[in-house]
Amino acid sequence: MTMERRWGILLMAYGGPNSLDEVEPYYTHILRGRKPTAEMLHELMERYRAIGGKSPINDITFAQAQLLQEQLNTRPSSPVPHPVSVYVGMKHWHPYIAEAIERMASDGVTDAVGIILAPHYSRRSVAEYIGYATEALERLGNPIRFRFVESWATHPLLVRCFAEKVRQAWAQFDGSERNEVQLLFTAHSLPQRILEWDDPYPDELRQTCEAVAQMVGVSDWLFAYQSASGTDWLGPDILEVLDELAGQGHRYVLVAPVGFLCDHLEVLYDIDIEAQEKAQELGIKLRRIEMPNTDPLLISALADIAQKAMSGVEDGFRLARKAA
Repeated sequence: MTMERRWGILLMAYGGPNSLDEVEPYYTHILRGRKPTAEMLHELMERYRAIGGKSPINDITFAQAQLLQEQLNTRPSSPVPHPVSVYVGMKHWHPYIAEAIERMASDGVTDAVGIILAPHYSRRSVAEYIGYATEALERLGNPIRFRFVESWATHPLLVRCFAEKVRQAWAQFDGSERNEVQLLFTAHSLPQRILEWDDPYPDELRQTCEAVAQMVGVSDWLFAYQSASGTDWLGPDILEVLDELAGQGHRYVLVAPVGFLCDHLEVLYDIDIEAQEKAQELGIKLRRIEMPNTDPLLISALADIAQKAMSGVEDGFRLARKAA
Protein backbone atom coordinates (compact mmCIF):
# COMPACT_ATOMS: atom_id res chain seq x y z
CA MET A 1 0.00 0.00 0.00
CA THR A 2 1.43 3.34 -1.08
CA MET A 3 1.33 6.07 1.53
CA GLU A 4 -0.41 9.22 0.38
CA ARG A 5 2.03 12.06 -0.18
CA ARG A 6 1.43 15.28 1.69
CA TRP A 7 3.29 18.39 0.59
CA GLY A 8 4.51 21.26 2.71
CA ILE A 9 6.46 24.44 2.00
CA LEU A 10 9.03 25.76 4.48
CA LEU A 11 9.81 29.46 4.26
CA MET A 12 13.07 30.22 6.05
CA ALA A 13 14.06 33.70 7.23
CA TYR A 14 16.65 35.25 9.52
CA GLY A 15 14.27 36.04 12.36
CA GLY A 16 14.41 38.88 14.85
CA PRO A 17 13.42 39.90 18.38
CA ASN A 18 9.77 40.69 19.07
CA SER A 19 10.70 42.98 21.98
CA LEU A 20 13.74 44.55 23.60
CA ASP A 21 13.67 41.75 26.20
CA GLU A 22 14.39 39.26 23.42
CA VAL A 23 17.41 41.09 22.00
CA GLU A 24 19.98 39.44 24.29
CA PRO A 25 18.93 35.79 23.71
CA TYR A 26 18.53 36.55 20.01
CA TYR A 27 22.03 38.03 19.85
CA THR A 28 23.39 35.09 21.84
CA HIS A 29 21.99 32.68 19.27
CA ILE A 30 23.60 34.64 16.43
CA LEU A 31 26.91 34.34 18.31
CA ARG A 32 26.38 30.56 18.57
CA GLY A 33 25.78 30.54 22.32
CA ARG A 34 28.38 33.14 23.28
CA LYS A 35 26.83 36.07 25.13
CA PRO A 36 27.49 39.50 23.63
CA THR A 37 29.54 41.99 25.62
CA ALA A 38 27.67 44.72 27.44
CA GLU A 39 28.81 47.23 24.81
CA MET A 40 27.68 45.06 21.91
CA LEU A 41 24.32 44.41 23.54
CA HIS A 42 23.78 48.09 24.31
CA GLU A 43 24.52 49.08 20.71
CA LEU A 44 22.09 46.55 19.28
CA MET A 45 19.42 47.43 21.85
CA GLU A 46 19.69 51.09 20.88
CA ARG A 47 19.28 50.22 17.22
CA TYR A 48 16.12 48.23 17.90
CA ARG A 49 14.85 50.97 20.20
CA ALA A 50 15.32 53.43 17.34
CA ILE A 51 13.04 51.40 15.04
CA GLY A 52 10.30 50.84 17.61
CA GLY A 53 11.69 48.18 19.95
CA LYS A 54 11.23 45.11 17.77
CA SER A 55 11.90 43.66 14.36
CA PRO A 56 8.94 43.39 11.96
CA ILE A 57 10.53 40.47 10.10
CA ASN A 58 8.66 37.76 12.02
CA ASP A 59 5.21 39.26 11.46
CA ILE A 60 5.96 39.92 7.81
CA THR A 61 7.27 36.39 7.22
CA PHE A 62 4.17 34.81 8.73
CA ALA A 63 2.00 37.10 6.61
CA GLN A 64 3.96 36.02 3.51
CA ALA A 65 3.45 32.37 4.47
CA GLN A 66 -0.30 32.83 4.91
CA LEU A 67 -0.68 34.56 1.56
CA LEU A 68 1.47 31.92 -0.14
CA GLN A 69 -0.59 29.12 1.34
CA GLU A 70 -3.81 30.76 0.17
CA GLN A 71 -2.46 31.21 -3.35
CA LEU A 72 -1.12 27.67 -3.64
CA ASN A 73 -4.39 26.18 -2.49
CA THR A 74 -6.50 28.21 -4.91
CA ARG A 75 -4.37 27.71 -8.00
CA PRO A 76 -6.36 25.51 -10.39
CA SER A 77 -3.24 24.15 -12.11
CA SER A 78 -1.52 22.86 -8.97
CA PRO A 79 0.55 19.74 -9.75
CA VAL A 80 -0.11 18.23 -6.31
CA PRO A 81 -3.30 17.57 -4.37
CA HIS A 82 -4.58 20.34 -2.10
CA PRO A 83 -4.12 21.36 0.60
CA VAL A 84 -0.49 22.44 0.75
CA SER A 85 0.61 23.76 4.15
CA VAL A 86 3.18 26.54 4.43
CA TYR A 87 5.42 26.70 7.49
CA VAL A 88 7.86 29.29 8.80
CA GLY A 89 11.29 28.51 10.25
CA MET A 90 13.71 31.15 11.51
CA LYS A 91 17.48 30.90 11.55
CA HIS A 92 17.98 32.84 14.77
CA TRP A 93 14.63 33.06 16.56
CA HIS A 94 11.44 31.13 17.29
CA PRO A 95 10.12 29.20 15.58
CA TYR A 96 13.59 27.94 14.72
CA ILE A 97 14.04 25.95 11.51
CA ALA A 98 14.32 22.75 13.54
CA GLU A 99 11.08 23.54 15.39
CA ALA A 100 9.26 24.11 12.11
CA ILE A 101 10.51 20.81 10.67
CA GLU A 102 9.42 18.96 13.82
CA ARG A 103 5.96 20.42 13.38
CA MET A 104 5.90 19.47 9.70
CA ALA A 105 6.80 15.90 10.59
CA SER A 106 4.15 15.71 13.31
CA ASP A 107 1.58 17.06 10.84
CA GLY A 108 2.34 14.17 8.51
CA VAL A 109 4.16 16.09 5.78
CA THR A 110 6.01 13.60 3.57
CA ASP A 111 7.43 15.90 0.87
CA ALA A 112 8.50 19.52 1.09
CA VAL A 113 10.11 22.45 -0.65
CA GLY A 114 12.40 24.71 1.37
CA ILE A 115 12.66 28.33 0.21
CA ILE A 116 15.02 30.78 1.87
CA LEU A 117 13.77 34.36 1.82
CA ALA A 118 17.15 35.51 0.54
CA PRO A 119 17.31 35.06 -3.24
CA HIS A 120 21.10 35.11 -3.66
CA TYR A 121 23.15 32.03 -2.85
CA SER A 122 26.20 32.08 -0.60
CA ARG A 123 27.83 29.48 1.60
CA ARG A 124 27.61 32.07 4.36
CA SER A 125 23.85 32.56 4.02
CA VAL A 126 21.62 30.22 2.03
CA ALA A 127 23.83 27.17 2.57
CA GLU A 128 23.64 27.70 6.33
CA TYR A 129 19.83 27.66 6.26
CA ILE A 130 19.89 24.42 4.29
CA GLY A 131 22.43 23.06 6.75
CA TYR A 132 20.19 23.82 9.74
CA ALA A 133 17.27 22.13 8.00
CA THR A 134 19.31 19.08 6.99
CA GLU A 135 20.61 18.62 10.54
CA ALA A 136 17.08 18.81 11.92
CA LEU A 137 15.86 16.24 9.41
CA GLU A 138 18.72 13.87 10.24
CA ARG A 139 17.95 14.10 13.96
CA LEU A 140 14.38 13.05 13.19
CA GLY A 141 15.45 10.18 10.92
CA ASN A 142 14.74 12.04 7.66
CA PRO A 143 10.94 11.67 7.75
CA ILE A 144 10.42 14.27 4.98
CA ARG A 145 11.77 14.33 1.44
CA PHE A 146 13.00 17.90 0.94
CA ARG A 147 13.90 19.90 -2.13
CA PHE A 148 15.75 23.11 -1.29
CA VAL A 149 15.70 26.18 -3.53
CA GLU A 150 19.19 27.64 -3.29
CA SER A 151 18.87 30.61 -5.64
CA TRP A 152 16.15 32.66 -7.32
CA ALA A 153 18.11 35.84 -7.96
CA THR A 154 16.66 36.50 -11.41
CA HIS A 155 13.19 35.03 -11.12
CA PRO A 156 11.08 37.15 -13.51
CA LEU A 157 8.43 38.02 -10.92
CA LEU A 158 11.05 39.00 -8.34
CA VAL A 159 12.76 41.25 -10.89
CA ARG A 160 9.42 42.76 -11.87
CA CYS A 161 8.54 43.37 -8.22
CA PHE A 162 11.77 45.27 -7.57
CA ALA A 163 11.46 47.15 -10.86
CA GLU A 164 7.99 48.38 -9.91
CA LYS A 165 9.26 49.46 -6.49
CA VAL A 166 12.05 51.44 -8.17
CA ARG A 167 9.60 53.14 -10.54
CA GLN A 168 7.26 54.05 -7.69
CA ALA A 169 10.06 55.52 -5.58
CA TRP A 170 11.57 57.39 -8.52
CA ALA A 171 8.20 59.08 -9.09
CA GLN A 172 8.35 60.51 -5.56
CA PHE A 173 11.21 62.81 -6.53
CA ASP A 174 10.17 66.20 -7.86
CA GLY A 175 9.92 66.45 -11.62
CA SER A 176 13.03 68.62 -11.84
CA GLU A 177 15.03 66.10 -9.80
CA ARG A 178 14.19 62.86 -11.59
CA ASN A 179 16.75 63.18 -14.37
CA GLU A 180 19.49 63.62 -11.76
CA VAL A 181 18.65 60.64 -9.54
CA GLN A 182 21.42 58.11 -9.01
CA LEU A 183 20.13 54.56 -8.55
CA LEU A 184 22.08 52.70 -5.87
CA PHE A 185 21.45 48.99 -5.29
CA THR A 186 22.51 47.45 -1.97
CA ALA A 187 22.78 44.07 -0.28
CA HIS A 188 24.13 42.71 2.98
CA SER A 189 27.91 42.46 3.06
CA LEU A 190 29.65 39.17 3.80
CA PRO A 191 33.25 38.35 4.80
CA GLN A 192 35.71 38.78 1.93
CA ARG A 193 36.88 35.19 2.34
CA ILE A 194 33.83 34.01 0.39
CA LEU A 195 35.70 35.19 -2.72
CA GLU A 196 38.33 32.52 -2.04
CA TRP A 197 35.56 29.91 -2.33
CA ASP A 198 34.46 31.20 -5.74
CA ASP A 199 31.17 32.01 -4.01
CA PRO A 200 28.48 33.13 -6.50
CA TYR A 201 26.98 35.75 -4.15
CA PRO A 202 28.50 38.87 -5.81
CA ASP A 203 27.70 37.62 -9.32
CA GLU A 204 24.11 36.76 -8.44
CA LEU A 205 23.62 40.21 -6.93
CA ARG A 206 25.00 41.79 -10.09
CA GLN A 207 22.59 39.73 -12.20
CA THR A 208 19.64 40.94 -10.14
CA CYS A 209 20.76 44.57 -10.41
CA GLU A 210 21.26 44.30 -14.17
CA ALA A 211 17.85 42.70 -14.68
CA VAL A 212 16.02 45.27 -12.55
CA ALA A 213 17.85 48.22 -14.11
CA GLN A 214 17.13 46.92 -17.61
CA MET A 215 13.43 46.53 -16.83
CA VAL A 216 13.27 50.06 -15.41
CA GLY A 217 15.28 51.44 -18.32
CA VAL A 218 18.22 52.75 -16.29
CA SER A 219 21.75 52.27 -17.58
CA ASP A 220 23.59 54.33 -14.94
CA TRP A 221 23.44 52.50 -11.63
CA LEU A 222 25.78 51.67 -8.79
CA PHE A 223 26.05 48.92 -6.21
CA ALA A 224 27.16 49.02 -2.58
CA TYR A 225 27.23 46.62 0.32
CA GLN A 226 25.78 47.49 3.70
CA SER A 227 25.49 46.21 7.27
CA ALA A 228 29.02 44.78 7.48
CA SER A 229 29.90 43.20 10.84
CA GLY A 230 33.65 43.64 10.52
CA THR A 231 36.45 45.36 8.66
CA ASP A 232 37.40 42.50 6.34
CA TRP A 233 34.03 42.40 4.61
CA LEU A 234 32.92 42.98 1.04
CA GLY A 235 32.76 46.57 -0.13
CA PRO A 236 32.32 49.31 -1.08
CA ASP A 237 30.12 50.25 1.85
CA ILE A 238 27.05 52.39 1.23
CA LEU A 239 28.37 55.19 3.45
CA GLU A 240 31.61 55.34 1.43
CA VAL A 241 29.65 55.42 -1.83
CA LEU A 242 27.50 58.29 -0.56
CA ASP A 243 30.71 60.20 0.22
CA GLU A 244 31.96 59.60 -3.31
CA LEU A 245 28.66 60.61 -4.87
CA ALA A 246 28.58 63.85 -2.93
CA GLY A 247 32.12 64.57 -4.04
CA GLN A 248 31.03 64.09 -7.65
CA GLY A 249 28.18 66.54 -7.21
CA HIS A 250 25.28 64.10 -6.95
CA ARG A 251 22.40 65.39 -4.86
CA TYR A 252 19.66 62.80 -5.40
CA VAL A 253 20.02 59.09 -4.60
CA LEU A 254 17.49 56.26 -4.71
CA VAL A 255 18.50 53.19 -2.68
CA ALA A 256 17.14 49.81 -3.76
CA PRO A 257 18.12 47.08 -1.24
CA VAL A 258 17.70 44.13 -3.60
CA GLY A 259 19.44 41.80 -1.16
CA PHE A 260 16.44 41.97 1.18
CA LEU A 261 12.76 41.13 0.81
CA CYS A 262 11.19 42.84 3.81
CA ASP A 263 11.51 45.56 6.40
CA HIS A 264 13.87 44.72 9.26
CA LEU A 265 16.81 46.23 11.15
CA GLU A 266 19.20 46.38 8.19
CA VAL A 267 16.63 48.36 6.22
CA LEU A 268 14.89 50.42 8.90
CA TYR A 269 18.07 51.39 10.76
CA ASP A 270 21.07 50.92 8.47
CA ILE A 271 19.41 52.70 5.54
CA ASP A 272 16.55 54.77 6.95
CA ILE A 273 18.51 56.15 9.90
CA GLU A 274 22.26 55.66 9.48
CA ALA A 275 22.54 56.17 5.71
CA GLN A 276 19.87 58.86 5.78
CA GLU A 277 21.79 60.84 8.40
CA LYS A 278 24.95 60.52 6.31
CA ALA A 279 23.10 61.70 3.21
CA GLN A 280 21.71 64.73 5.02
CA GLU A 281 25.20 65.67 6.23
CA LEU A 282 26.37 65.51 2.61
CA GLY A 283 23.45 67.50 1.23
CA ILE A 284 22.01 64.48 -0.58
CA LYS A 285 18.29 63.85 -0.87
CA LEU A 286 18.05 60.10 -0.30
CA ARG A 287 14.98 57.95 -0.82
CA ARG A 288 14.55 54.20 -0.44
CA ILE A 289 12.25 51.90 -2.38
CA GLU A 290 9.39 50.25 -0.52
CA MET A 291 10.36 46.70 0.37
CA PRO A 292 8.48 43.79 -1.26
CA ASN A 293 7.07 42.57 2.10
CA THR A 294 3.68 41.09 1.12
CA ASP A 295 3.51 42.52 -2.39
CA PRO A 296 1.39 40.27 -4.65
CA LEU A 297 4.26 39.96 -7.14
CA LEU A 298 6.57 38.56 -4.45
CA ILE A 299 3.91 36.11 -3.28
CA SER A 300 3.32 35.05 -6.89
CA ALA A 301 7.06 34.53 -7.33
CA LEU A 302 7.14 32.28 -4.25
CA ALA A 303 4.06 30.40 -5.47
CA ASP A 304 5.57 29.86 -8.91
CA ILE A 305 8.81 28.59 -7.37
CA ALA A 306 7.01 26.32 -4.91
CA GLN A 307 4.69 24.87 -7.53
CA LYS A 308 7.46 24.16 -10.03
CA ALA A 309 9.82 22.80 -7.37
CA MET A 310 7.13 20.35 -6.25
CA SER A 311 7.15 19.06 -9.83
CA GLY A 312 10.96 19.01 -9.94
CA VAL A 313 11.07 21.72 -12.61
CA GLU A 314 13.75 24.41 -12.35
CA ASP A 315 12.55 27.54 -14.11
CA GLY A 316 13.70 30.92 -12.84
CA PHE A 317 15.38 29.35 -9.82
CA ARG A 318 17.94 26.70 -8.90
CA LEU A 319 17.46 23.69 -6.66
CA ALA A 320 20.23 22.53 -4.36
CA ARG A 321 21.95 19.49 -5.78
CA LYS A 322 22.13 17.74 -2.41
CA ALA A 323 18.64 17.47 -0.98
CA ALA A 324 17.60 15.52 2.10
